[in-house]
Amino acid sequence: MTRIYLIRHAEAEGNLYRVAHGHYDSLITDRGYEQIKALEKRFADIRIDAVYSSDLFRTRTTAKAIYVPKGLPLHTDADLREVNLGVWEDRPWQELTMESPEQMYFFNRRLEQWQIDGCETAAQVLDRFLAALHRISRENDGKTVAVFSHGAAMRIVLGTLQGLRPDQLGDTPHSDNTAVSLLEADGDTIRVIYRDDNQHLVDAGLSTFARQSWWKDKRAVESGIYYAPSTEALRQELIAQGAAVPTEGHLIIVMHDGHAVGFVQLLPEKDPAVGWIGCYWLSPAHRGRRWGIAPLGQAVKYYRVRGIDRLRMDCPDGDVRRFFEKFGFYPLTGDTLEKYIGYEER
Repeated sequence: MTRIYLIRHAEAEGNLYRVAHGHYDSLITDRGYEQIKALEKRFADIRIDAVYSSDLFRTRTTAKAIYVPKGLPLHTDADLREVNLGVWEDRPWQELTMESPEQMYFFNRRLEQWQIDGCETAAQVLDRFLAALHRISRENDGKTVAVFSHGAAMRIVLGTLQGLRPDQLGDTPHSDNTAVSLLEADGDTIRVIYRDDNQHLVDAGLSTFARQSWWKDKRAVESGIYYAPSTEALRQELIAQGAAVPTEGHLIIVMHDGHAVGFVQLLPEKDPAVGWIGCYWLSPAHRGRRWGIAPLGQAVKYYRVRGIDRLRMDCPDGDVRRFFEKFGFYPLTGDTLEKYIGYEER
């Protein structure tokens, strides 16, 4: 018999910025690194003989909670990856909800019916993932292993192992970041002993789910923001709300319910080696809903595809500085803050 701890990755950019990341190779957030420390503490006295993960950055990095302190090698396997989201990759969940409400419902409630361009089906994910678990079990008979993977793929696999039909998988829970499930594999049989336990996060006050509400909704969606390119009409709408809208740089307009409610100004010409944020504004009427976090992901996306791995901004306001420092910015010189958005492991 092989004991398998199946563990979801720590909080990553898609979780924080509310964008769809399947095979997109996103980074771990600052909160995610704290979750990794809590996970390491949880497994400090548990014997682990081998560690496996998907080959994506967010799982490989989370796996360090176990394989580094225990002096083990990390085995990566692409069959443990998240669902390939096809044309949905790296797009805001709110935008997808508005554009494809039926497919969003299928993705969250009827996985066997979900199908969009370029995606994997739930059956394809299940086939590759179960094959990987059986390989790992055979290679480690009589041992205990840790396997790091992703939320949607794990939901499909765990529900199936619990005996649910494909049309019942949408009724199963979503797992918090670094939530732990325990499996026992004996021959061709894999049993779920428990699933989606996040007590180490609750104890440390680090649960991602505690700060979000989408997973409580039967449709697994929440009213949120999306983005649009700048137009004169949207600029005037922002000015009417008291915004001093700049004319230079690249503007990403923050939208809600068909209206402009904020913007992010990017200054790509300021420094070819660094991504500069010039202005970051959200309407006072829309603050206090955690909507100020997600637009940061659009700045990251804009610069990362251009080969830039650092964001900077001048921020003399103390309250505003503290906000951005919560999300990975650190003081550089004077009023300048910087955030690293590259793939060197921390």
